[in-house]
Amino acid sequence: MTDTHEPVTGAGDLRRRGFLRGAAIGVGAVGAVAGGAAALTGTAASAATPAPTRSTRSAFHGAHQAGITDPVQQSTAFVSFDVTAADKRELTELLHAVTDRARFLATGGTPAALGITDSPSDSGTLGPRVPGDGLTVTVGVGASLFDHRFGLADRKPARLTAMPAFDDDDLDPAWCHGDLSLQLSAPHADTVLHALRDIARHTRGGMQVRWRMDGFTSPPRPSGTPRNHLGFKDGTANPDVADPATVNRLLWVGGGTNGEPAWTTGGSYQVVRTIRMLVEFWDRVSITEQERMFGRSRDTGAPLDGTKEFDTPRFAQDPAGDVIPLDSHIRMANPRTAQTDNSRILRRGYNYDRGMDSDGNLDMGLIFVCYQQDIERQFAAVQKRLAGEPLVDYITPFGGGYFFALPGVRDRSDWFGRALLA
Repeated sequence: MTDTHEPVTGAGDLRRRGFLRGAAIGVGAVGAVAGGAAALTGTAASAATPAPTRSTRSAFHGAHQAGITDPVQQSTAFVSFDVTAADKRELTELLHAVTDRARFLATGGTPAALGITDSPSDSGTLGPRVPGDGLTVTVGVGASLFDHRFGLADRKPARLTAMPAFDDDDLDPAWCHGDLSLQLSAPHADTVLHALRDIARHTRGGMQVRWRMDGFTSPPRPSGTPRNHLGFKDGTANPDVADPATVNRLLWVGGGTNGEPAWTTGGSYQVVRTIRMLVEFWDRVSITEQERMFGRSRDTGAPLDGTKEFDTPRFAQDPAGDVIPLDSHIRMANPRTAQTDNSRILRRGYNYDRGMDSDGNLDMGLIFVCYQQDIERQFAAVQKRLAGEPLVDYITPFGGGYFFALPGVRDRSDWFGRALLA
């Protein structure tokens, strides 16, 4: 296999499987624009304010994937897939197809015009021209992709496993794991759903949806970080992604070090958790008790020993937990010690609303997504510290998985997973 994306020939079998033909339509599009529950309140020390809604193109090419360090957008869909490709060749073609569609959808352009007797090359839900609209497409691989099917067992990222059940989880197997993860994010829900339909159409026969959750973020009210369904600001603290030393220590994997395969360079470990929030139960709890469980003021987001959202809690000056309880969420998630500094994560949370459950209760919650260099050192360490916290009576983690977010697509000759499958 070469590093360039060469046209596939002899694809009769793929026409039968149904996804390569669709990918070719995207490559030939006319006028295409060239371009480019863990901690519920965060575990890091520096703050990031969400960007306002944007409708510009997001850079698709780069050493790292879009959607990891970009500001959280208003709409998202997280989808886990089982790969149904028959062998390594078809897996390669599948990832070519995903790359071609993601590149076109993220950069925008006019879909190809087909014959009047053929089905349209695009659903048309965004109009005659795909706008780009800031769409990001983030692709990850699960541990199950490295089984016997594709001969990749010796290339598995060193720290990639199936997500275990933690002490306070109630995991549903139907909502867990997967061979591939795909997160689509944009300022508008129709852009996300259009992209999901497009990629599903062009990859039919190569992968099948295992589980899916749609999410959203709300405008900051009144300012600062958006709130979750429990009414508290969600994700107040995050590592400074503009600081190279910080991201190289906490976020990006460097292939060839720490036992990682060389191909992993530029990737990051992705943790996804779907967490139901028992909002009707929560709404009957006093505000004082709610704030002591979080360790923050609900109105301002400030730690209980501070006045502003981004104030750093002074745990050392409150050793007995008189102001911020010792079992509060922010104190257990990130004790802010030298020993726990290296366990910080980059979190990207989204609310979800699935209506009602079979008993007539509101079904709302959080899609928790985080990125890190080492799941065990970072996310799992935080999760273990949170075992038994008071909040567990009001939340139920029921799904998700561990994935490895692939290195970025560097240019038009590159594609998702090229180094993995080379």
